[in-house]
Amino acid sequence: MLEDIKVVSPAPEVEKTRYSDEELAEFKAIINEKLETARKEYNTLRKVIMHNGSNDIEDTTPSFKTVEDDGAYQLSKEEASQLAQRQYKFIQNLEAALVRIENKTYGVCRVTGKLIPKERLRLVPHATLTVEAKEMLAKKGRN
Repeated sequence: MLEDIKVVSPAPEVEKTRYSDEELAEFKAIINEKLETARKEYNTLRKVIMHNGSNDIEDTTPSFKTVEDDGAYQLSKEEASQLAQRQYKFIQNLEAALVRIENKTYGVCRVTGKLIPKERLRLVPHATLTVEAKEMLAKKGRN
């Protein structure tokens, strides 16, 4: 009779391998909001860069530009260009995150395969690494 008794062990806790469709929808909304803001900022920076220091209204008053003025103007144009490049890369990263949402791979660490915590994704929605994986890669880079 003992042979007829089956021991049922509790099912092992299964680690989640992806976020649910509802969770992905939440992240998609966050990303779309950030994407809209980033695109506006990028377009503003592009206008600053393309403006070339000319005024829309014709200014007839004589102006004397010193080397310092030109240097300061050039620096601000270079800064705007660098900011625009960073913003463009940010936009690309957000768009890639939207693709991962569509593929249902969003939020999965590309090194460990574990889920990136929601808190991290809410702060850095384009993250592809857990903090641990990022630190591990940073340590490898130093060696």
